[in-house]
Amino acid sequence: MKVSVSFLKTPIGKEETIKKINESIADYIHVDFMDGKLFGEKNFEKEEIIKLLEPNKKPLDIHLMTEEIEEYINLFANLQPEFITFHIEANCDTLEMIKKIKQNHIKAGLAINPNTDLNKILPFLSEVDLVLVMSVMPGKGGQAFLSGTKDRLKELKQLQAKNSFLINVDGGINNLTIPEIKIDTDIIVSGSFICYSKHYNDAIQTLKK
Repeated sequence: MKVSVSFLKTPIGKEETIKKINESIADYIHVDFMDGKLFGEKNFEKEEIIKLLEPNKKPLDIHLMTEEIEEYINLFANLQPEFITFHIEANCDTLEMIKKIKQNHIKAGLAINPNTDLNKILPFLSEVDLVLVMSVMPGKGGQAFLSGTKDRLKELKQLQAKNSFLINVDGGINNLTIPEIKIDTDIIVSGSFICYSKHYNDAIQTLKK
């Protein structure tokens, strides 16, 4: 299991947090980018997020919580992230956006909210490289893990056998919640648990163990 660290909620500046993640044993930096249209929150201006990430060394795991998908694929493609993931809830041509991401030689992910029927992503499982299961409602860091996530992950794990996508989980993951989901995930996203710890590597190791 790999660990992707989100810097959305941190007690120090974003630049310093990203620097610390880069110096840690984290597998990815998870980038939550919200445009204020899809889920009502906006967290970065376009120029600001690119400036923060340009000196980055870790593989990037971009999570678009946006309505305009193509615009932001174009924005982040220049950083050559490993993944760009967008929401099934966005009003777009889902298959077309998956193809657009892959045309940039980037792995395509599809995210789904806790209150969205899992059946909505089934037609795309053979096309995507990753499914991001939201274990909190998107928009704010530091939320509590939703217990119903476990059943979703088990269902996806069964579907994974017929496809080749990775399972990623995002929201409320810490030392208490990780035992419930670890067996059914390939990547976990953790923010507050790591970014509020004194030693990032110790927190990451705790999750991996």
